[in-house]
Amino acid sequence: MPPLPKAELHLHIEGTLEPELAFALAERNGVELPYATQDELRAAYSFTDLQDFLNLYYALMAVLRTEDDFADLANAYLARAREQGVRHAEIFFDPQAHTARGVDIGTVIRGLTRALDAAPRAYGITTRLIMCFLRDESAESARATFESARPYLDRITAVGLDSAEVGHPPSKFREVYALAREAGLKCVAHAGEEGPPAYVWEALDILGVDRVDHGVRCLEDETLVARLVADQVPLTVCPLSNVRLRVVDRLADHPLPAMLDAGLLVTVNSDDPSYFGGYAEDNFTAVRDALGLDQAALRTLARNSFRASFLDEETRAAYLKELDAS
Repeated sequence: MPPLPKAELHLHIEGTLEPELAFALAERNGVELPYATQDELRAAYSFTDLQDFLNLYYALMAVLRTEDDFADLANAYLARAREQGVRHAEIFFDPQAHTARGVDIGTVIRGLTRALDAAPRAYGITTRLIMCFLRDESAESARATFESARPYLDRITAVGLDSAEVGHPPSKFREVYALAREAGLKCVAHAGEEGPPAYVWEALDILGVDRVDHGVRCLEDETLVARLVADQVPLTVCPLSNVRLRVVDRLADHPLPAMLDAGLLVTVNSDDPSYFGGYAEDNFTAVRDALGLDQAALRTLARNSFRASFLDEETRAAYLKELDAS
């Protein structure tokens, strides 16, 4: 059976860097990686927590230098996403992780958008670009990043908030989110992954987010669940990521079924698939097998992904029609 048509709404483009491409870009750019072989690098994709992952994640970014590098990175993801049934992808990127290395934000955006602009024709995938702020950097850095991106805001649909969550509440970024909303951008934020339900409240009430990334810890707060259900605030859940980063010990323990039963608008996504062992359909297959989700539940998740997207209504309706016919 072919994969269900779906949208992917929680995908860090830097987290799609497979060892093969990392070595190819390292050779092209004269970057020496601290790994002798692709197999040795892949073996390093073993984490005890979020910070362990982030340390490797940022180290490997050293190979990304030019517009061509970012275009190649996006094209490699899109080719895999097509095989996984992805029809629409809303893609995060982390400009501060690149500008800190001396790579201009324009280089990043021009490279990514070169691939994304060609994606409908080349891969049958529509896209949106979401600019994320690193929450373990300062609020001033986030604001400077936003200002540097102003010439490119016509290419950016939303702003987001990612990286190490604990100790960096959403409220830290209230000013830059206000600027983003004034500029007409959508807003999303990682909250309730490692951080507490209080961070989800802040994302909603202080940042004014349209969507919560992760949000699995919302179940610890019944009032929060009621709010999320009543307002149908989408949650972009990443099951394989949650296991690899020890948010849950085993996929069989994942709260996804409880979230569906509660009436939450849950979607399933891959997060950083090259590091966490699976792309979009791999996550669908994994939750089907580990959690006993039937085809109706998987169709609900796929439908939710289009409902939760930032697509225009005409395109959304076309994708939902395709899903219904599949």
